[in-house]
Amino acid sequence: MPSAEPSSRRGADLLLTAGVFAALIAALLPLMRVVRPTGWLLGTLVIVAVVLATGYVARRFRLPALAVSLIEVVVWVAFVTVVFLRDTAFLLVIPTVETFRELPDILAAAGEEIALGVAPLTPSAPLSMLIVGATGLLAVVIDHVVLTARMPLLAGVGLIAVSLIPAIAVPAEIDVVAFVLLAAAILFLIRTDTRTREGAGSAESTRATGSSASGGSASGVSATAIGIGAIAVVVALVATPLLPQPAIRPGSGDLGPGPGIDATLQLGDDLRRPREVEVLQMRSDAPTPPYLRATTLTEFTGAVWEPDSGRSYPLDSAEALTALPVDPEIQVAEYSTTVEIRNLNSSWLPVSYPATGIEGLDGVWGAFPYNRTVEARQGGTQGQDYEVLSSVPRPTLEQIRARSAGGEGVRADTLGLPVDLPPIVGELAAEVTAGAASDYDALLALQSWFRGADFRYSLEAPVEEGFDGSGAEAVARFLEVREGYCVHYASAFALMARTLGMPSRIVVGYLPGTSTGDAVDFQTVYSVMSGQLHAWPEIYFEGVGWIPFEPTNGLGQPTRFSPEASAPGETADGADDAPEPSAPADVPDAVDPDTGEPLTPEAGTAAPDDGVDALPTVTVVFAVLVVLAIPLIVRDLRRRQQLSAARSGDAAAAWAIVQDTAIDLGIPSPVSESPRALGARLIAEAGAPAEAMGVLIRAIERASYAPGGRHGFGQGEATAAAASEVRAEVLAAAQPARRLLALVVPRSLIIRPGSLYAGAGRGTSRPAG
Repeated sequence: MPSAEPSSRRGADLLLTAGVFAALIAALLPLMRVVRPTGWLLGTLVIVAVVLATGYVARRFRLPALAVSLIEVVVWVAFVTVVFLRDTAFLLVIPTVETFRELPDILAAAGEEIALGVAPLTPSAPLSMLIVGATGLLAVVIDHVVLTARMPLLAGVGLIAVSLIPAIAVPAEIDVVAFVLLAAAILFLIRTDTRTREGAGSAESTRATGSSASGGSASGVSATAIGIGAIAVVVALVATPLLPQPAIRPGSGDLGPGPGIDATLQLGDDLRRPREVEVLQMRSDAPTPPYLRATTLTEFTGAVWEPDSGRSYPLDSAEALTALPVDPEIQVAEYSTTVEIRNLNSSWLPVSYPATGIEGLDGVWGAFPYNRTVEARQGGTQGQDYEVLSSVPRPTLEQIRARSAGGEGVRADTLGLPVDLPPIVGELAAEVTAGAASDYDALLALQSWFRGADFRYSLEAPVEEGFDGSGAEAVARFLEVREGYCVHYASAFALMARTLGMPSRIVVGYLPGTSTGDAVDFQTVYSVMSGQLHAWPEIYFEGVGWIPFEPTNGLGQPTRFSPEASAPGETADGADDAPEPSAPADVPDAVDPDTGEPLTPEAGTAAPDDGVDALPTVTVVFAVLVVLAIPLIVRDLRRRQQLSAARSGDAAAAWAIVQDTAIDLGIPSPVSESPRALGARLIAEAGAPAEAMGVLIRAIERASYAPGGRHGFGQGEATAAAASEVRAEVLAAAQPARRLLALVVPRSLIIRPGSLYAGAGRGTSRPAG
């Protein structure tokens, strides 16, 4: 018999260790949506296994809990050092001063990769080290919480929080498989821990009470586990999809929840957002409402378009937004555009092009003269209300045809092409533009070809066909199937222009939006929705500057210039006789992507009404209430099982109700205190009824010490009624705040009777005075 308990304990520890390993891996499964599973995955599996195995072996030597955790930390440090930092380590394993000096740079590089990368990331060595190291440290913490503190439910909360991080970073549908595996692992930990506790007291319980106690307790725990699992499934699969979707993506420039501006050309998820929201309203004195640019992308690596970088100048400085270098014979029109941000969290400011001045901004902002974009140095776009002044070159058709695309004002990366560019890009560009008399005519031919009947706007076909991107292979695939959205049109147009020797870049910003029917200062107000995030190409013309084109089929209107002969006569200020603007001739109303028909308020996507959509708020409140109710429901299920066991003659289950009530109220219940002593203290300090408490004390003492181990000797109903009465009276005597806390957040779900934490309560529950 002396060896039976250690053997049982070893088996329980081994099961818990295996459960912790399975739970950690299940919690990390969603991470593979964000980071490609390369070498970090193997490193994660190994470090978790090594740390947990070290803890298991250390416990076999009956070392103190602190010593076990310290040994695990040493193993963790040694593993991370030998795998990632051995070049600066002593004997490849022991970190040195130089090793610690390298750590800030490594962590900064990993953080930058997370902030600027595009999911799914191909991790570098610093990011792999961060993932492996963090997972190993998490293994140390979870191992301590589960095997030392014996609080598997608390560990489950932490693991669930870890598993939610990838879903927050990259919004996607629920990974049901990962969720089920994690839930099963957590329930396994809870059940294994409970069986261990039952086994620890089985010898004494069997001598005094027989086998019925364990059966009743086991059924109660099983019901509790089933209740936890069922509620978790309901919340995850039913309530969670109703919540507003987050829109934070690494590299997007977003500053918080809500719609943002993605400068990585990974716009598919933003455009496929199930529920659009209004991001801004604008009005302008321009002939047509302008597109609003946020940032530009010029360098093309073959796989991605890189956002432009360079020096920014304070917005109020003379170098920030200087006048454009336009040939003297080109007419320039001055316009003013007012923008009011409604729901946009971004560091990039939507502005009309080419901006020459901005007024009314809060915060600290910097401007990039090269591409006329504006970025926050301190602050962000949310809540901003500002006015943009722009000077738009207005060449005539004859003037633009007389100029070549290119010149001295462009950078080399505007013509860069990857060496492995698929031949279809250049071949189609030459075929479509054959016979064009000028660069401008060639670009018009490309624009008309993309907007013709051979192409179709689609947000779904790219995903189904597997080319939801802007790389060279994605562009080639798009040119084959001829279905896609603005990213594919803009990328293809820009690359085809470069094969013809024309400098090009891509702009990310917003379409003009939809007329609200309102007017301020005789200017029509337009509403821009989150689904109108857009990408379009620009081509540089010498003496004119960057000219935007609109190749996306079904959106906006194509760029065209009027001949000089058709321009109206001169006026005093020369503004009204300008030809059509060089920006895409923006339509006043949005159009349907598939049919090209204008969308009106009756069509379903026009300006928002004046009412407030209460669904998100109601959904969030409902979800919060459901989550808050989970502990209450689980505790009630457990109490019902205890009462059922008590009625069948299990005095231990009836006494457990009293102990759980004391723990919930923060009343100390140390393992050294006998039932009679605890009962007397509850009567004197917590308002417990003496008669009912006497029934319970006699029942538990008979069950514990009387020969034969009959739990209740036929007094099951009376014992259960006494337990309910004691619980009700003690709760009623408690302070209202503590009583509410005991009901909503019952501590007995994670603190077991007789544990160290049960003996460290918050004191008496009787109201003062």
